[in-house]
Amino acid sequence: MQLDLNLLTALDALLEEGSVAGAAARLHVTSPAMSRSLGRIRKATGDEILVRTGRSMVPTTRALAMRAEVHALVQQAHHLLSAQQELDLPALDRVFTVRWHDALTAACGAALTKAVHQQAPGVRLRLSAEPGTDDAELRRGEVDLESSSSAPTLPDIHHRLIGSDRLVVALRPGHPLIEGPLSLERYAAAEHLTVSRRGSLRDPIDDALTARGLERRVVAAGPTAAFALRLALETDLIVTLPDAVTRAARDHLGLVTLPPPLPLPDVPLYLLWHQRYDNDRAHTWLRDLAAETVRALFAPPSASRQPLTHRTGQ
Repeated sequence: MQLDLNLLTALDALLEEGSVAGAAARLHVTSPAMSRSLGRIRKATGDEILVRTGRSMVPTTRALAMRAEVHALVQQAHHLLSAQQELDLPALDRVFTVRWHDALTAACGAALTKAVHQQAPGVRLRLSAEPGTDDAELRRGEVDLESSSSAPTLPDIHHRLIGSDRLVVALRPGHPLIEGPLSLERYAAAEHLTVSRRGSLRDPIDDALTARGLERRVVAAGPTAAFALRLALETDLIVTLPDAVTRAARDHLGLVTLPPPLPLPDVPLYLLWHQRYDNDRAHTWLRDLAAETVRALFAPPSASRQPLTHRTGQ
């Protein structure tokens, strides 16, 4: 039979109050409405539930046996359906898949993992390699949070702009380009690397050079920033890439950082998620924590935000 689950709430009130009038007042309904509910409960359970003794009513043996369980079920239902349920981070048991660009993961994946574990030790993170834009994975729930340099176009993929990263040129210590000013012509004449998961030998820098009547020679395309930086350290190839997310890696390798000799637009950084998680408090907590962690990259010491000169690992 189809059972109206509202009857559980009525049954809980009847067993707690011990009277139709008391249960009706508790649930803000009329006494006749509560009497009808009691009739339906009796029909569903095959038990009288409350029986009259003198001028009062007392629960039957079966009603006494089910009272605690009914109350627990009603409380669980209220907790489950409440829009204002509290988030208990120490008790949270959940797995989140975070798919970020490799450079972003290298720059602050460890900080995010540490912060998550400190606040919610029962949460596990999958820091997934980013194989390319695949909004279907966000839609299917296979990825919970993603990074992107462009805002999504699909209406059900929501986003938050975290910051914008300027582009810098990374090259090995002792590179010939370090001697003297880095002119546009010297920059274009150098041998370059690109970072592209798809192996593209061209990026927006080439468009900016073409607009000025220049072309550069891209010798190789690497799949990750880590690969490109290592190759730049070991060769005369140079790579132009975002500053903040690669700063720690450049510091570690001791690479020299120069400003590009032409104006290039900053690279925006977005966090993306599916709209199903908008009101998910655990996911909201993760988004906020991730945003806080990533924003720390864009607040370096003031000296490092001064115009770039011949710097090593800055």
